[in-house]
Amino acid sequence: MTYDDVDATHNPVHTLTEEECWNALLSASLGRLAVAVGGVADIFPVNFVAADRRLLFRTAAGTKLVELTVNHTVAFETDGVGRDEAWSVVVHGTARALDSQHEIDAAAALPLRPLIPTVKPTFVEIMPTTITGRRFTLGPEPTTALM
Repeated sequence: MTYDDVDATHNPVHTLTEEECWNALLSASLGRLAVAVGGVADIFPVNFVAADRRLLFRTAAGTKLVELTVNHTVAFETDGVGRDEAWSVVVHGTARALDSQHEIDAAAALPLRPLIPTVKPTFVEIMPTTITGRRFTLGPEPTTALM
């Protein structure tokens, strides 16, 4: 196979370093939380903040919080798309509701407010075990010819 429109040395996919992943997380505020309980996967959009090499979001009582109580192992993904580039970062880790007043007060001082006018009294922390990311150069699909 040949690629007429793309130089063979150019790869439109770049693996991000851990530091680049954290920089991307620091620039984002909306992501998706994936949890699985009883063999059933769920995914929830959440606004979040990255701070001190962890992710924090707020929630109310409901399915998301119950599922995190049953299985604290989570995946989290956020991404961004610009004119010429896009990126995606995936975090695997463990989640827990903050319970000490000191932790809650520290989290409340962060710039983390609900996006919609609802009360979200519970702060949840995701401690990453792995973090991976990729950056993509955007452009047209190359033409190909099979040989």
